[in-house]
Amino acid sequence: MKIAIGSDHKGFAYKSLIKSRLVEQGHEVADFGTDSEESADFADFAFKTAQAVIEKKAERGILICWTGNGMAIAANKVRGIRAGLALNPEMAELTRAHNDANVLVLSGKYTPREQINDIVDKFLSTKFEGGRHQRRIEKIKKYENDN
Repeated sequence: MKIAIGSDHKGFAYKSLIKSRLVEQGHEVADFGTDSEESADFADFAFKTAQAVIEKKAERGILICWTGNGMAIAANKVRGIRAGLALNPEMAELTRAHNDANVLVLSGKYTPREQINDIVDKFLSTKFEGGRHQRRIEKIKKYENDN
């Protein structure tokens, strides 16, 4: 799977870990920065990563900042993105299964290090359930298109 990934300075350490593991697993990873722990603005990386998903240059995206909230807010401004914050594997599974999230957002502060791999794996392996959830996704798409 091709995965777009981005972080600000507070998510850089997790991004590096996740990126290495994804490459080891055979995924193609497009890294949209940042490249250090030097202070950087999360929105710059959220927009680039989300845009890669929308343009189908990546199947899914992963974003990391300090709380995850900034990345989620910024990514969700990109039409067609459904970015979901996950602090544990169940949240990652449900944001895919129920919300058809195409971007996973992680917190460098609140996501437990020992759960990072499980969270990412759940997000990448879980399929959207459709059914009653599809109706909800269609409402979101309609709102985006109308407004």
